[in-house]
Amino acid sequence: MLIVADENIPLLDAFFEGFGEIRRMPGRAIDRATVEQADVLLVRSVTNVNRALLEGSKVRFVGTCTIGTDHLDLDYFQQAGITWSSAPGCNARGVVDYVLGSLLTLAEIEGADLTRRTYGVVGAGEVGGRLVKVLQGLGWKVLVCDPPRQAAEGGDYVSLEQIIEACDVISLHTPLTKQGQQSTWHLFDEKRLNQLKPGTWLINASRGPVVNNAALRDVLLEREDLQAVLDVWEGEPEVDVALAELCVLATPHIAGYSLDGKQRGTAQIYQAYCDFLGQPARVSLSDLLPAPWLSHVTLNAQSDPAWALAMLCRGVYDPRRDDADFRRSLVGSVSEQRAAFDVLRKNYPSRREIDGLQVRIEGDSAELQRIVAALGATAV
Repeated sequence: MLIVADENIPLLDAFFEGFGEIRRMPGRAIDRATVEQADVLLVRSVTNVNRALLEGSKVRFVGTCTIGTDHLDLDYFQQAGITWSSAPGCNARGVVDYVLGSLLTLAEIEGADLTRRTYGVVGAGEVGGRLVKVLQGLGWKVLVCDPPRQAAEGGDYVSLEQIIEACDVISLHTPLTKQGQQSTWHLFDEKRLNQLKPGTWLINASRGPVVNNAALRDVLLEREDLQAVLDVWEGEPEVDVALAELCVLATPHIAGYSLDGKQRGTAQIYQAYCDFLGQPARVSLSDLLPAPWLSHVTLNAQSDPAWALAMLCRGVYDPRRDDADFRRSLVGSVSEQRAAFDVLRKNYPSRREIDGLQVRIEGDSAELQRIVAALGATAV
């Protein structure tokens, strides 16, 4: 049996070596010739898996170690009898940590009080839903827009227009869809970007084309009151350098790149493949994840809550480092920049998740206890 896999998928040997030969490839280099004799294809979001790639191949199972599936042609899979699996929620916590770190950076730059802002979360799936719980747990005002969920479930949702009108922080967590009434392609176009409230912070850690990048660049040039954080870009791995220079934080699609999240994604498609074969899983992620370098933190009950929040978040992850690395890569020719984008992702340093922390509070502080609980850390 031949397994063709994106070389950036972690723990491939640990999970899949017992099934057959593993052939690693750069995700963008996977082509028809590569997969022709493959039985299994394991990818990330940079590989478009469709009829053009798979027709005539032996592939019967496709696994993507990502939440999103916009790079998979699911209609073709159904026609061709190909079983597939994604990894829903695998990196959701990592993206939440990225957003929290971004908010801390924005607040520091502008001298803003995070408790006094109104947060709009667009898309309440695995990532957005978890972010909403954290923000609400912190006691912050949050509005949520998710038309498909609202139609299916009802609930306390608002329209995108209400988000734009009421919120001075907007964080995007939608899938990328290009057709139908709920299309998210250029959801934030020139018109909507110009409608943003003065002083709005816009964060996109979903998919690049959810925001019209050219329009955002032009609006940021005209409106110095707006602040943008972008982890995803139209045309990746090619990036609009002028837009990146206008962003408070700019990073190469790594918001969900925590070690836990990446390894969790591999574990999820491994479990799905075991189910496909009708056999029990023999490998457990809990046996493979290393202990985090920072796991225990002690706070004094007299600690300032804002300081404690920043310390807990930044002690685990601070996106400013990734921003600095990315900006250093935006030099040279376009081809060099494209290559550097992928190198940064391939060689991304180990990063853990905030909810892995164990926090002890010396003394009694309801506010600090609330912060620890909201972050998902364990109080000890």
